Amino acid sequence: MTQDRFWRGLVYAALVFAALYYLIPLYVMLTTSVKDMEEIRTGNLLSFPQNIGFAAWDKAWSSACTGVSCDGLSGYFLNSVKMVIPAVLISTCLGAINGYVLSKWRFAGSNIIFAMILFGVFMPFQVLLLPMAQTLGWLGIASTTTGLVFVHVVCGLASTTLFFRNYYVGIPDELIKAARLDGAGFWRIFWRIIVPMSTPIIMVTLIWQFTNIWNDFLFGVVFSAGDSQPITVGLNNMANTSTNVKEYNVDMAAALIAALPTIAVYVFCGKYFVKGLSAGAVKG
Repeated sequence: MTQDRFWRGLVYAALVFAALYYLIPLYVMLTTSVKDMEEIRTGNLLSFPQNIGFAAWDKAWSSACTGVSCDGLSGYFLNSVKMVIPAVLISTCLGAINGYVLSKWRFAGSNIIFAMILFGVFMPFQVLLLPMAQTLGWLGIASTTTGLVFVHVVCGLASTTLFFRNYYVGIPDELIKAARLDGAGFWRIFWRIIVPMSTPIIMVTLIWQFTNIWNDFLFGVVFSAGDSQPITVGLNNMANTSTNVKEYNVDMAAALIAALPTIAVYVFCGKYFVKGLSAGAVKG
């Protein structure tokens, strides 16, 4: 028993050390964001702030310069919200329908279609930039928030389809057959039987898509311009804006503002993500 306690304590100690080690960057960002520039110049990087202030946060949100504009990150943040919400919901709904069809309403060639969709999970996004730019131009939605929503829905469809299809494979086919014998059709079975059983995988997909889309920089910098740029692009513009004095506290506050939504999602919904995965979200 003593030996078991020793090894358990050793494991806990290692886990605590690893957690603290990986939290150091977050600590540095948070403490730096509430210091003034004088304390940053004269103090230590890891020192706790002597006078906590939120002027840097206010400036990062409302008046910091991002290129030639000095309106802070607020506009970029709202652009990301306008982009993320519809993109996440649409890609999740389409992935659920695709997964339902490919697992419970199989047809000739369905496995080939699933393999082709699955190929999109492993395709580097860089190879999509030129054809996607041409498509957005043909549709007349280039450099718009609508265009970014379209891009993220298309590029996220492979992952969402994979998640839902693999989850629905574990649902007994007898349920579908019994419902069909009772006269239920495609959509009635989907809404009355499949969707109520899909809460774990829906949470996994929502969290996965939200994180990927909110943190995306490649598509944001390539397919947006002006008033449609998301917060990742705004953060990059702010960090690369040349001024007489580099305000590290403002940059750190801006980085935390950009990261807060994803941090909040994992803090409040992380347990659902783990439950969803264990319930079969990545089951083959």
